Amino acid sequence: MLTFDDALTRLLASAAALSEWSSLPTLAAVGRVLACAQQATVDSPPLDNSAMDGYAVAVADVPRLATCLPVSQRIAAGSVGSRLQPGTAARIFTGAPIPVGANAVVMQELCAHNGGEVVINHLPQAGDHIRRTGSDIAVGSEILAAGQRLRPQDTALAASVGIAALPVFRRLRVAVFFTGDELRMPGEALSPGAIYNANRFLLTGLLDGLGCECCDHGQVPDDLAATRAALREAARDNDLILTSGGVSVGEEDHVKAAVDAEGRLEMWRIAIKPGKPLAFGQVTGPGGDVPFIGLPGNPVSSLVTFLMLVRPFLLKMQNVRQVTPSSYHLRADFDWLRPDARREFLRARRNADGGLDLFPNQGSGVLSSAVWGDGLIDNPPQQAIRRGDQLRFIPFSDLLA
Repeated sequence: MLTFDDALTRLLASAAALSEWSSLPTLAAVGRVLACAQQATVDSPPLDNSAMDGYAVAVADVPRLATCLPVSQRIAAGSVGSRLQPGTAARIFTGAPIPVGANAVVMQELCAHNGGEVVINHLPQAGDHIRRTGSDIAVGSEILAAGQRLRPQDTALAASVGIAALPVFRRLRVAVFFTGDELRMPGEALSPGAIYNANRFLLTGLLDGLGCECCDHGQVPDDLAATRAALREAARDNDLILTSGGVSVGEEDHVKAAVDAEGRLEMWRIAIKPGKPLAFGQVTGPGGDVPFIGLPGNPVSSLVTFLMLVRPFLLKMQNVRQVTPSSYHLRADFDWLRPDARREFLRARRNADGGLDLFPNQGSGVLSSAVWGDGLIDNPPQQAIRRGDQLRFIPFSDLLA
């Protein structure tokens, strides 16, 4: 069997990154992958401004507590005041430009306003509560690196320096279909031997969460001709074909033969649990070969192999720089004394004491374990776990984006 690391290395080596990109309004760019690094076009803030509601003063004009100054002007955000006259204070609001002649802001809670005057009950220091020009971002500095998936805070940062449009790669187009005459959709009656198609919801949801354009071909009958036809259709205008089920060697498992007939296929046995079988190959389409990945049919096996192997493959195709998820070392609050010879990805969740609890049933068909848990323990082969051990934990929050 291939090790997990060998399988991932092979997959990533075959992932061809997208090259097509276009300019998209910054307001619509969340979730897209940035094609080119971005530099600030202006300083942020663009001028010295107040960090507080209060009074702008010259420090020299407040030599002692309870200094009383006439209020010479009122400056709101969006307006520009006049030069501060010596011996006066300016009423100022958060975000408003600091007037020439002032070098500190005294917050309003430390002042007493009395008619046209203000009593300053604090000895200010030069620079108090003033946000200096460019103190957040200097004009010309890089604010966003190429290859990052844009989050709301990223597009907000771009907007804060006046960037109205961003260059982003096009969405990755992924065709999916699901094999098995036993599959039914929710709302349909279950005949004897039938099951509901959970993997259709799982994989389309995972693809959507990764910013892909999902072309859902639905269920394909357990028939060689139908499977070949589905592959040919999926190879049109898509960047990847992803399937679930039908990749073993049973008489009703036609995906392997269909991919061999329409392209070429490698069957991988990967030393991981759950998710040992994985099919990888190419389907010949009108525009050239399209990568194919066939996932196992058990839902937890499908989830784990997608998150740990397909996700990095997709991210590399999308030009995302960081394809491996973050992980954290956390304490085991359980014993796991029957380790497998394969590398295990165990469903677990963090508890209130900062440790990890393990779902008691780690079967590959137990989808409830993935709902109960909030991440995966990456456990090496033959590694027993004892209470108190430090474990590598990968949160689902780092795997689902």
